[in-house]
Amino acid sequence: MQKALRRIFFFFGTALLLTPGIQASAKPKDSLLILWWNVENLFDPYNDPVTDDDDFTPEGKLQWTAKKLLLKQMRIRHVITAVREHPETGKYPDLLAFAEVENRKVFLETLSPLPGIQYKAVYHDSRDPRGIEIGLAWNPATLVPAGSRAYSVPLEDKPTRKIIVAGFSAAGRPFHVILNHWPSRSFDTAWTEQKRIAAASVCRHIIDSLTVRNPKADVIVMGDFNDEPGNRSVREVLGSSSNAEKVRMSGNKLLYNCWSGYRGIGSYSYKNRWERIDQILVSPGMLDRTGLGLPENGFRCFSFFRMFDITGKKPYPTFEKGRYAGGYSDHLPLLLKAAIE
Repeated sequence: MQKALRRIFFFFGTALLLTPGIQASAKPKDSLLILWWNVENLFDPYNDPVTDDDDFTPEGKLQWTAKKLLLKQMRIRHVITAVREHPETGKYPDLLAFAEVENRKVFLETLSPLPGIQYKAVYHDSRDPRGIEIGLAWNPATLVPAGSRAYSVPLEDKPTRKIIVAGFSAAGRPFHVILNHWPSRSFDTAWTEQKRIAAASVCRHIIDSLTVRNPKADVIVMGDFNDEPGNRSVREVLGSSSNAEKVRMSGNKLLYNCWSGYRGIGSYSYKNRWERIDQILVSPGMLDRTGLGLPENGFRCFSFFRMFDITGKKPYPTFEKGRYAGGYSDHLPLLLKAAIE
């Protein structure tokens, strides 16, 4: 009974808020560019009495200052500008999402100096003890919003980040994005696995609520899952597959994992091994020829040489083993270039 009630709640709660109405279409574009990035501790230097951010103050353990924040913001803008200037993209992301953002203010301050674009934000606070959230920004020149909601992940101990679902339309084609930052593998991977399984279950319920109402719904699921595509939380609970035909025939039980067939490096390096814990997955509706579509080579892990440390074998982080390093982030961003059919 409880499971049935939860499904009803997710279905009606999401459908009522996110169903796109009759609105003016954004200027037609032939593609939609989406970026996901765990930017690693985008904190302001001020103490927040509600969250455990004492380390990120000038007097704190990490000696986090306005000057260090400014450098980090410049590095983030450097990456976003590099995306615009890349010959295979040629524009700013129409939609971008960051993990590990402290608050809406620092999120918008990071993006606002970008020339030629003025992003608008979707931001939901959560009860995460450290105060790190997901920030979502979108370009009003190319996207029309249709609402958003945040869903809590039920855990027995400390709360974690909320899962965000937001609806948009691009050139009149509706779609949804679901943003995730699942519990980390701190202390022990097996011991924390159930937390990520709990997050995967919530995300799966949201997907079901969207695809039950519209079996051809275009849904893009992305985030830092702290598990790889082959781990149980992603493969079984969320429902991830590298086989596009299997996804098409699954009756919306599976998502296509965009890492499938990708020959580049992963997004995160741990003990000299590249991992693919940041992921973008799409619903079967993205594999047909209507609405949004997934073209060949539409997915990539974006990087350039300055985003790597001196060894060239892992991302250049802001902090290395608790000491300030001054880099971009310990993760690399992901890009998805979706076709607008």
